[in-house]
Amino acid sequence: MGRFEEIKVGDSATFTKTVSETDIVLFAGITGDLNPVHIDEGFASKTIFQKRIAHGMLSAGFISTVLGTKLPGPGTIYLSQTLSFRAPVFIGDSITARVEVIEKLPEKQRLRLKTECFNQEGKLITTGEALVMFKE
Repeated sequence: MGRFEEIKVGDSATFTKTVSETDIVLFAGITGDLNPVHIDEGFASKTIFQKRIAHGMLSAGFISTVLGTKLPGPGTIYLSQTLSFRAPVFIGDSITARVEVIEKLPEKQRLRLKTECFNQEGKLITTGEALVMFKE
């Protein structure tokens, strides 16, 4: 993104990824979260969702991608994140993570950001707020 001084309240950036079967299996393996709602079609078919859903933290991870690669960009240190999961993510959904600067804290080069994820239909999946430290 550039220098801290160049970042403005209202600046935003996005990242989009289509969630695959492989993404869910790898995330389960990496984290150890083998909840059958994520990995067992038979189990998931009996839930409110009627099919497997992705881990909530997988879509939240896309927010981290935006922070570390786009806004503010490389060198960003993630300090905190609030999350509210509003809707499920299914295999084949294209999720767009969006971050927007809502406050600059120049004394420590920190930013407060609105964080959201939407599916391909524009439905809000995840919402929250992040605090990051930006080092150039």
